[in-house]
Amino acid sequence: MALLKAPSKHPKTTTLQVRLEDEVRHNLDRYAEFIDANASYVVAEALKLLFRKDAEFKRWLGQDTNNHNHEQSQNEGTTKTA
Repeated sequence: MALLKAPSKHPKTTTLQVRLEDEVRHNLDRYAEFIDANASYVVAEALKLLFRKDAEFKRWLGQDTNNHNHEQSQNEGTTKTA
């Protein structure tokens, strides 16, 4: 059974250029063929899976988000004028 499922809708996208080892690219194309999708979809879904499964990343992201929100609220407080 495939770990990724074929796309059901087309979300908003952006472009990213990456370099891959030949074997990785070959397997990417083969996996995309296997699930009847394109390589971009496989990369996006594989990254989403990675982000969901990596507990250490989620902790780091939560800390980074908290720090970002704190900095943002401090900046908003100093930029307001009367």
